[in-house]
Amino acid sequence: MRQGLSDQGGPPSLLLDTELTESWLVGFLREELARRGFGKAVIGMSGGVDSAVSAFLAVEALGRENVIGVRLPYRTSSRESLDHAQLVIDALSIESRTVDITAAVDGYLAHEPEADAQRRGNVMARQRMIALFDLSARYRALPIGTGNKTERLLGYFTWHADDSPPVNPIGDLYKTQVWQLAHHLGVPDVVVNKAPTADLVVGQTDEGDLGISYARADQILNGMLHGFTHEALRARGFSSDELTTVSRRLNGTHWKRRPPAVALLSQSGIGESYLRPVDY
Repeated sequence: MRQGLSDQGGPPSLLLDTELTESWLVGFLREELARRGFGKAVIGMSGGVDSAVSAFLAVEALGRENVIGVRLPYRTSSRESLDHAQLVIDALSIESRTVDITAAVDGYLAHEPEADAQRRGNVMARQRMIALFDLSARYRALPIGTGNKTERLLGYFTWHADDSPPVNPIGDLYKTQVWQLAHHLGVPDVVVNKAPTADLVVGQTDEGDLGISYARADQILNGMLHGFTHEALRARGFSSDELTTVSRRLNGTHWKRRPPAVALLSQSGIGESYLRPVDY
């Protein structure tokens, strides 16, 4: 999709034509679900802007009666996240479920009492996908993804969890573009304007984990993906530390954006080729 014009000599602007983007993504959802034989969607509602935007688009594409929003709290989840997820559910008037994953997560972690925060967070994220895919079978509703392009490029997600749903309307939108689209769609301001968090650890924020703001990371990623070197980006006002932070995550998480590496024994390997393409 064509984005806004770049500034002179720079990469394409991240400014969206929000009306055209909305139309494109609504059509995408309708076509992708129909192709798979689904008329309903199920979405994990985190209380954040990404899941809210996916839900708003799904309702427009399928009708509110065909979208199920699922809250999946753990015992340490913030009350605010639950409340904001409910705010979006109520704004859309969609069917909802709340499934507390505490017993399932703690049941496993009882056997791994020394698991650190990262491991515990990954268990929570994967348990949420177990619940979401099971409810998909119950409702005959396809799980809809909620991962944005920034997080996917930086590897800021749990493998085989956040990025597991087979259809994702916002996966090619940088975080700052998700915010633009959210304002256009009418997502409640309190959801759009709050500090993004995975809500896996008390007090956690995305930008604190990443070590850089989304606004800066998006500009750097946009430049890198359009062939701008570190030298060229430094000339545009980005520091060496910022560029190193982004490039390390980008280059170090390539494996999370690819299917499993299959050892080829024939000329008909499923989804594989001898020369594997780079994903950015």
